[in-house]
Amino acid sequence: MKKFILVPDSFKGTMSSAEICAIMKERISAYYPNARIISIPIADGGEGTVDAFLLAMGGEKVYIPVKGPYMEGMEGFYGIVDGGSTAVIEMASCAGLPLAGNNLNPGKTTTFGVGQMMADAARRGCKKLIMGLGGSATNDFGVGAAAAAGIRFLDKSGKEFLPVGETLSDIGSIDMTGLLPELAGMEIITICDIDNPLYGKTGAAYVFGPQKGTGPAMVEFLDGQLRAVSDTVKRTLGTDVSSIPGAGAAGGMGGGMTAFFGSRLQMGIETVLDTICFDDLLTDTDMVFTEEGKIDMQSLRGKAAIGVARRAKKRDVPVVAVVGDIGDGIGEAYEEGICGIFSINRAAIPFGEAKKRSRQDLFHTMDNLLRFLIHMDNKPMF
Repeated sequence: MKKFILVPDSFKGTMSSAEICAIMKERISAYYPNARIISIPIADGGEGTVDAFLLAMGGEKVYIPVKGPYMEGMEGFYGIVDGGSTAVIEMASCAGLPLAGNNLNPGKTTTFGVGQMMADAARRGCKKLIMGLGGSATNDFGVGAAAAAGIRFLDKSGKEFLPVGETLSDIGSIDMTGLLPELAGMEIITICDIDNPLYGKTGAAYVFGPQKGTGPAMVEFLDGQLRAVSDTVKRTLGTDVSSIPGAGAAGGMGGGMTAFFGSRLQMGIETVLDTICFDDLLTDTDMVFTEEGKIDMQSLRGKAAIGVARRAKKRDVPVVAVVGDIGDGIGEAYEEGICGIFSINRAAIPFGEAKKRSRQDLFHTMDNLLRFLIHMDNKPMF
């Protein structure tokens, strides 16, 4: 009996990783009806992360009332997996860009609701927390989440307040004594798909601020706020997050998760593969199919396809990457363990048109691959 593992990332704005798994599985089953197929949808920390973990591992989605990006009341959600011991949170679920609507202002938005979910998971008895960063409407360094978890921020006169992106420089001191004890004892892993530093030209404000509605002057101002809070954290907590890769994720929340919760930052694919015990799943596997929107030199820095290939290569399991687009300079991908890369683009048309037919193009690409595989399986060897 054949065994296949499906580990696709999403095609952003086109197909979710769960949809991709379903199409791949249908085509494999058509040619190998008795095959064992394991579907592991991947998310990079942003929208869809909770659903990806739940689909791969089973578990429970928890809904609770929280505060949104402008402290408005809303319903938030997170996942509980691994027999109730691990919580999975995507910060975008209550601090994401779509929730801000047309009112984009990362100087005034907060991650407070994220901290409310963290606290709820800790009180429910979860011992491990996976925090997904991505798609944020915020630039507050995660101080909102920290405040909801019991950490107090005092201005230079000693008065407690809730900082936001535009008031980070007002923080005079940080009181960690009120941190929820259950959170203090949790193992916390923060996943993101970028390695940008906290501030500077490649930092949170300069790189991601414009997509959150900021012009050049506000970008420079918010960058200065992140520099200021970094200095304050170093002075008061003794933690230097200024140059940590990934500290700039989600408006600097990558840095805040490290500073306030002792979290380690990790690429999303590595966290997912570790959590589901991917290395063990590779036993007796005949082939792994992975997928992402575009494979290029950026993929070599740790995106899904390469992360999967590196693990599979150690077990001598072939990996096929089915992608939307293929960039230049990808020769190293084969050295990392990918055996073949196939684009689903079947016609020379603009991207806007190609998106509309992506599902049928994926269907036909997988169909072609499976036709070839079953032909080779049935071909007599001489």
